Amino acid sequence: MTGEQKASRSARGVYGISVAAELSGIGPQTLRLYERSGLLSPARTAGGTRRYSDDDIEQLRRITELVEQGVNLAGIMQILDLQDKNSQLESDNNKLEERNAALEAEQPSEPQQDAAARQRRSRGPGRHPGTSKHPAQ
Repeated sequence: MTGEQKASRSARGVYGISVAAELSGIGPQTLRLYERSGLLSPARTAGGTRRYSDDDIEQLRRITELVEQGVNLAGIMQILDLQDKNSQLESDNNKLEERNAALEAEQPSEPQQDAAARQRRSRGPGRHPGTSKHPAQ
């Protein structure tokens, strides 16, 4: 199974509210409260039944940890939002680092750059390669 398939599978809503409550250790009424508060957005079937994914269950575990630490719902919302933004920034940074490495690999090595720079300096301004005189002389 590829990483993309795992990610897709973990995001797919498969658990009803009673199973999600059992897996997370949180009561159904609290799950509904978290949804109304915007902390959680379970998928819905065509009939409107909530379907919780593995990602939702993991989110509920993070919420539970924060509640146990005394963080209120507004604080939890901010923390989760910042964690999501941080994850996105890390992903963007990794992509940029990969791109930077690819660009650096395309560049000539330092000894080649140094040799080319020395050759340009030895010619001096306005001189043609292989001559020591200015073109107008």
